Amino acid sequence: MHCRLYVLLFLSVPSLLFPQRLAAQPRKPSTIAELAAYTAKDREAMLYAGAKSEGKLTWYTSLAGDSYKAIVRAFEAKYPAIRLDVYRAGGSDFIVRMLEEAKARRPAADALETSEDSLVLARANNLIQPYFSPHLSKYPDDAIEHADKGWSQWTTIRESYLGFGYNKTQIAAGAVPKNFDGLLHPELKGKLSITLNESAMRAIGAMVKVKGEGFVKKLKAQEIKAYTVSSAALADLIASGEIAGSPQIFRNHAMVSAERGSAVGWVPMELVPTNAGSVALAAHAPHPHGALLLIDFLLNDAPKVLDKFNYGHPASDYGFKRWYQDQGRSVDDYEKDSIKWGKLAREISQR
Repeated sequence: MHCRLYVLLFLSVPSLLFPQRLAAQPRKPSTIAELAAYTAKDREAMLYAGAKSEGKLTWYTSLAGDSYKAIVRAFEAKYPAIRLDVYRAGGSDFIVRMLEEAKARRPAADALETSEDSLVLARANNLIQPYFSPHLSKYPDDAIEHADKGWSQWTTIRESYLGFGYNKTQIAAGAVPKNFDGLLHPELKGKLSITLNESAMRAIGAMVKVKGEGFVKKLKAQEIKAYTVSSAALADLIASGEIAGSPQIFRNHAMVSAERGSAVGWVPMELVPTNAGSVALAAHAPHPHGALLLIDFLLNDAPKVLDKFNYGHPASDYGFKRWYQDQGRSVDDYEKDSIKWGKLAREISQR
């Protein structure tokens, strides 16, 4: 009888006998703030397990062409249990979309990748939040918009560089400008073109920063033609020979064209406007595990994918001085400068 009673007591109060075994296990993070702060070694496994239960996530990006599709393929190959849906648009367009979703209390975005001016606007409207990633240490200080606790508000993962693109069969090597003053070379008169878009404004902005508005106005004598096409299309026109050269050609567009066998060349000026594509975490991500898993992937794996599309990386030295025209400026300052630079672009060109 006593033996039976002892067995019953043994079974009914195991915590008295094995307190360590039944000690409370640490609670796994569940909120997006807790997930963002998680630094343990099993971070990837924990995020992947949670993302598998979520099933999918949505990425808002302004990457164009095949580059973002290649990132999707690489992500889904690494994490096959998760579907990565993409909404691709210009940064200003999807910020408007996010604002509308927030008003309707139906947020859709989990993570973002776009230019800094759009992310400044997103932050001003509480659409994004800081995050930690173990891969932040791989990035230079100026590639990270710092938040509290050493976290990031956004992090630059890819860059595009504006410089002088030209057709080698139409502009002699001696006339190819090595700096902004070189744009005034007599042999370039009537041979230069720009587009009246944001890229032209940034190219003009760099000239103003280095040489002043007076220099920019001198370019009117070069009889620069204005086109209403994209920057990529302008590079294609140089490749076809319809245009001889332009001071607002992206390095990656020129490299891709040259790899296809065209006669397009590219040189940097003394200050190179840099379009930076940065990664941010949506403030109300519907799939928080997947959102942070994607951010870690974008910081660690995506640059290898983007390198195949000739995008630059903030940690690499390409031998020229980069200018992050959006960095450290308010939305109002950016808008005022864009208006001024756009006006100058129209003044020095002819349609």
